Amino acid sequence: MNSGKNMVRIIESLNEMKTITRPLHLALGVFDGVHIGHQTVIRSVVAAAKADGGVAGVLTFDPHPIQVLAPQLAPKRILASLNHKRELLETLGVDVMVVIPFTREFAEEEAEEFLDKLLAASPSLKTIAIGEDWKFGKQRRGNVALLEKFGAAHHIHINTHGAVMLGGERVSSTRIRQAIRDGNMPAAAAMLGREYTVLGTVIKGRQLGRTLGFPTANLRVRNEQLPNDGVWAVEVTLGNGEVYCGAGNLGVRPTVEGATGQRMLEVHLLDYTGDLYGSDMEVRFIEFVRAERKFDSLDALQNQIREDVASCRNLCTS
Repeated sequence: MNSGKNMVRIIESLNEMKTITRPLHLALGVFDGVHIGHQTVIRSVVAAAKADGGVAGVLTFDPHPIQVLAPQLAPKRILASLNHKRELLETLGVDVMVVIPFTREFAEEEAEEFLDKLLAASPSLKTIAIGEDWKFGKQRRGNVALLEKFGAAHHIHINTHGAVMLGGERVSSTRIRQAIRDGNMPAAAAMLGREYTVLGTVIKGRQLGRTLGFPTANLRVRNEQLPNDGVWAVEVTLGNGEVYCGAGNLGVRPTVEGATGQRMLEVHLLDYTGDLYGSDMEVRFIEFVRAERKFDSLDALQNQIREDVASCRNLCTS
């Protein structure tokens, strides 16, 4: 997690882009996950900005367009918070993240109208970088050909990037989500170019873990894609940058909640004492330990947790 220095500036409207006076090099896309294919597009504008002392920007949309246009089909997110995306963009050297609110009205805007507004708001625009299959505007009419015509008319370089392949297949958010669902974290990490993590806020739970001798931080996750339920050895990074090993339980806690429990991620941090309520933590899933199951008694659950914690400690430190 970011320590708070040199954070990417967030711009929340096209009009605010007028404050950028240096040459602007802009990557356009949803960038759900900021995976290695997205990184190729983003790194190209970072390199262009370094070459002429300009500004490297990413223009993205929130919420994800499919959540507005077909919410019933919307998949889980790889990055469910803008803050998480912002932190990842910072590691790539991005200066500015432009976040356009995606609405049904915006979806009905013609591609040419969007480009005209973009140019009016950023007369210093020098580069637009996209993936080769990126579409935008009403009925998704905006494409590479339209952008190249626009670029030629306004002396803007259009930088188009092909798909990034891994293992003979195209890297995509869909493939990454499937790998996470399968618990195949190495495959997800290979496509993401980093370990998969979930960023969440610690909320107050029933505090049963504390009475069992293993206090847990209950994490309010947003809409992230999560792996299979059960106990995981995890690594936790706190907002202050401190890193701890942990035993994470993902699921509905059938022993204490019965059949009505809501899915939750709760983490016991090894060798930690303190109050984490209200703070954010980032959780990395290291290795699956066992499936979630219901125990006959709290004593049986406590004994199993003791074994789980020992297993997680070994996995985390090995």
